[in-house]
Amino acid sequence: AGTMAVATVNLRAVTSWVGIARLFAIVLSCIAFSLVASTRDFMGPYGTWCMFTWCFCFAVTLLVLVLELLELYPKLPLSWDDFTSAFSMLAALMVFTTSVVFPSTFISSPCSSSKCARQAVATTASCLCFLAYALEVGLTRAKPGDISSFLSTVPGLLKVFEAYVACLIFSLLDTYSSEAGLQWCVAVYSLCFIVTLLIIIFTIGRCLTYMPCPLEKMLVGYNAVALVMYITATVLWPLYSFRGRNRPDPCGRNCWWDKHLGVTFLTIFNLIAYVVDLIYSTRMVFVRAP
Repeated sequence: AGTMAVATVNLRAVTSWVGIARLFAIVLSCIAFSLVASTRDFMGPYGTWCMFTWCFCFAVTLLVLVLELLELYPKLPLSWDDFTSAFSMLAALMVFTTSVVFPSTFISSPCSSSKCARQAVATTASCLCFLAYALEVGLTRAKPGDISSFLSTVPGLLKVFEAYVACLIFSLLDTYSSEAGLQWCVAVYSLCFIVTLLIIIFTIGRCLTYMPCPLEKMLVGYNAVALVMYITATVLWPLYSFRGRNRPDPCGRNCWWDKHLGVTFLTIFNLIAYVVDLIYSTRMVFVRAP
């Protein structure tokens, strides 16, 4: 006689603080993209990005919640804790960016029409959605000394941050082929992004056991090299971008000057992230808790 598989339901997936944060994120992201869709004013690259962010975060968070509710995630060939930690960090960064980009692009002043009111409510829902994901990141972050899931540690979360900021840098790159210094900066962004993304993928896919050297020591070495490379990019990018070139007047939405200024600030953000990453990675290797 065949045996019938009985699906188990883990109610803690929706009653724990992490589960409640995910429920709020699902509801708030759904409100955001539904209200914006009802205005039919989300065309162009910025509007498409905002809608993609809300829909993507809604779908993946709902999938995570269902898999944990039905306890199906152990059957997946990946590190679940690493995946959920990386996704919550990525979702927080994406929704935060969207919460800034959407109102600055689509909401005009004065805001008196019905469409503007819906856009304002969608922005509020997006901001609250960011807080829900930030709460999840805080709740699932590994405690000091706990490295059972690398991407839930501070260095692991910083890896997601570094990769995301690099993606933002790539979205702003336009003219850089004329200067060797700018070409070097783009090479720095690309190499560091590729290596960081591979670390994230290998961690989630449980492939780090096949590495020929210990993960912690490899991370310290990589972070040191990446830090030096980003220091050079922090100096060279503004030097070659703005040397002898004033800001155009007028400088519209796709102005090269504003884009290069954005890349400058994002490079500084990633430089700070790699400094903190190196400090924490070094502590994980050389400072052992008693």
